[in-house]
Amino acid sequence: MAEKETTNSKYQQFKRQPRLPKFALPKRYDLKLKPDLTACKFSGTVDISVDVVSDTKFLVLNAADLSVRANSVHFTSSSNKAFDAVAVDLCEEDEILVLEFAESLPIGVGNLSIAFDGTLNDRMKGFYRSVYEHNGEKKNMAVTQFEPADARRCFPCWDEPACKATFKITLEVPSELVALSNMPVLEEKVNGNLKTVSYQESPIMSTYLVAVVVGLFDYVEDQTPDGVVVRVYCKVGKVDQGKFALDVAVKTLGIYKEYFALPYSLPKLDMIAIPDFAAGAMENYGLVTYRETALLYDDKHSAAANKQRVATVVAHELAHQWFGNLVTMEWWTHLWLNEGFATWVSYLAADALFPEWQIWTQFTDESTEGLRLDGLSESHPIEVDINHAAEIDEIFDSISYRKGASVIRMLQSYLGAECFQRALASYIKKYACSNAKTEDLWSVLEESSGEPVNKLMNSWTKQKGYPVVSAKLKDQILELEQSHFLLSGSPGDGQWVVPVTLCCGSYDSHKSFLLQAKSEAHDIKELLGASVSKSSSWVKINLDQAGFYRVKYDDDLSARLRHAIEKKYLSTMDRYGILDDSYALSMACQQSLASLLALMGAYKEEIDYTVLSNLISISAKVARVAADAVPQLLDNIKLFFINLFQYSAGRLGWDPKPGESHLDAMLRGELLTALALFGHEETQKEASRRFSIFLDDRDTPVLPPDLRRAVFVAVMQKVSKSNRSCYDSLLRVYRESDLSQEKTRILGSLGSCQDPEVILEILNFLLSSEVRSQDVVHGLGVSREGREIAWKWLKDNWDQIVKTYGAGFLVTRFISAVVSPFSSYEKAAEVEEFFASRIKPFIARTLKQSIERVHINAKWVQSIQNEKNLEDVVTGLAYRKS
Repeated sequence: MAEKETTNSKYQQFKRQPRLPKFALPKRYDLKLKPDLTACKFSGTVDISVDVVSDTKFLVLNAADLSVRANSVHFTSSSNKAFDAVAVDLCEEDEILVLEFAESLPIGVGNLSIAFDGTLNDRMKGFYRSVYEHNGEKKNMAVTQFEPADARRCFPCWDEPACKATFKITLEVPSELVALSNMPVLEEKVNGNLKTVSYQESPIMSTYLVAVVVGLFDYVEDQTPDGVVVRVYCKVGKVDQGKFALDVAVKTLGIYKEYFALPYSLPKLDMIAIPDFAAGAMENYGLVTYRETALLYDDKHSAAANKQRVATVVAHELAHQWFGNLVTMEWWTHLWLNEGFATWVSYLAADALFPEWQIWTQFTDESTEGLRLDGLSESHPIEVDINHAAEIDEIFDSISYRKGASVIRMLQSYLGAECFQRALASYIKKYACSNAKTEDLWSVLEESSGEPVNKLMNSWTKQKGYPVVSAKLKDQILELEQSHFLLSGSPGDGQWVVPVTLCCGSYDSHKSFLLQAKSEAHDIKELLGASVSKSSSWVKINLDQAGFYRVKYDDDLSARLRHAIEKKYLSTMDRYGILDDSYALSMACQQSLASLLALMGAYKEEIDYTVLSNLISISAKVARVAADAVPQLLDNIKLFFINLFQYSAGRLGWDPKPGESHLDAMLRGELLTALALFGHEETQKEASRRFSIFLDDRDTPVLPPDLRRAVFVAVMQKVSKSNRSCYDSLLRVYRESDLSQEKTRILGSLGSCQDPEVILEILNFLLSSEVRSQDVVHGLGVSREGREIAWKWLKDNWDQIVKTYGAGFLVTRFISAVVSPFSSYEKAAEVEEFFASRIKPFIARTLKQSIERVHINAKWVQSIQNEKNLEDVVTGLAYRKS
């Protein structure tokens, strides 16, 4: 016992460190893996060329959930001197493997050999198993998912993005299976029922991008004009569903080659659909893995929204082949460089491929998601200090992706598209095959543009939050004041360099400047021109929502904008922004609910998909908070919303029109879902009629994929303990469908049931073996009537959920989905109390954010209850004739 303690105290210096010591670095890995798909185990050996750069008797690298064969660990110097390890210690808590040698290792490159064994786990990370059916028989496939820090669960390695090396990979697998890795196959030797597949050596890359997939697959193939072979692999019999993604991929590689002024850097690109997959997709170099819903598109059973999802996810992952794989963040603090950029660039590619989707207008949804999370005190800066691997998962959130993408769009809009593109191309050229930090990008952009990029952007990436710019117009002087916007209504202390753009009365008269002080006044006499007295002299700040901030107008300016919306003077993105800012200000109790509802009334004749989609989601949230705050007004509020959406619903009707736009196809389903949720009887009856026909004929034209979610939601609204036939029928459709998109559509509809007993049944079904653990999150959003039972269910099943998911972002979705909808201080206290003894580093941030959302809702409820004229406003809107 005593001896173990002394060994351990020797290793104390290596423990609880955010990063590995720098006395040795890997240059090349020769990795051999042998997965056993029946026993769900694997064995392997790795030979690592290690550059010892300073005096050390130790080598410290990452390993977790592996058993290392102690007698296999050897180090051989360049002069062929052998060093055996005298101690091999795997510190599970720190996920490090400490190797101690009897004497100091010689400076220079040597070879470290290690043999190890592991388990193909069920947690969708590291080297894991995914289950699929082939000819009615369940089979296992072996898959890797290493980002952010799980390569260490497959082989001992320096598992940090800056420790780039080359990889020579060899797999020993059953001879009938397809075995893929990052690089093309070099040779394949069959020996009875096993084969050994070795791959070309990879270029220099980070461990989190290494990938291996072994299973039964079919593929479709194409080539780029440069001769890069592109394949989409999927389950046998599903290849037709891979054709759309294949086409998008081939074209996208061409778009990026031009945009980054550099061709794709590997000889092949494989994209593969994995049945069990935690994220949406993963950009492994040359072997991109996807959830089936993000890669496969079925002409007959996929909705327009699915098509758009596939295109944007493929474009996002391929953007990473440059931004992330070729140029890699130096540490996880700079994760947003990877994710924010890939998100932004994916819109650029999707817009080039599908201009009719008006994808940049839809980008406002990305910004809104970022603004909603960043309006919390418990948000975090874009650049976050990471002190332990367990903390990384939680920053794969709307800040890194969506705020990241939004501030990039803001910067591009400030610098101009051409200058921005040139600078990006030179940044990629300068840091190719290497690592970069946020500052490295700013300095290249600053050099190219001559603008103070560093100063401008630091205020957006190094502090959390964003400003609200308050605007008042007095005697043709526009007074602007910035303050930190928080949804809690509390004062914040941030200050930003804000790129302000504005126009007055027309898009021809505009102005832009940087707001650097707390407040400034600007003379806009010339911009207002002759229209001073007219109500048409609206002033819109933050044109096309290019800036990541909110705007609060005084009453007079607000009224002018409302008029401009009714008269259709404003651009789509500006109509979106005014509505979204008003909703956020109302939630933060800086503006009355009555004024938000009056503004919503101005959108009665709105026809744009993105604006209406946001109007729909805002109306659902308003109805929910109203149910808690002013239940006596709820019927009239719902009536107002039903009337608000009648114009568009009438224009679109139930049935798709020949040659209609992609956006109308998506909008129809969202409008009908909203009408069903607000209890519109005609919609519910028609949904029920179509559902009956669909049950008899799954290919019926009366229920195309774009309408299915609306119909499923509508029929679930009527389900109760005593009237459950529609629920049972939906479960039957779920069980009989082999399309992931259909399954997730159904899971996302079940929770709209209003009977708590049935909701409990649904939640238990989510945890059954019939639902893949990656898909449970789709079913967690339950009706207001079901939220108490969902909270009880979460408490009862919490231990099982943590056991199933372990650390990772999926487990955080349970907390946010179940906790955030509440709106009382008592409930917040109850949640805090329950988790006090169950807190883990990987849920800490999400838990705090969810509790803060409950506080925000509670405060909003109180504020609404104190509004004097709300009832009159609601009655007027509900029964308005025009």
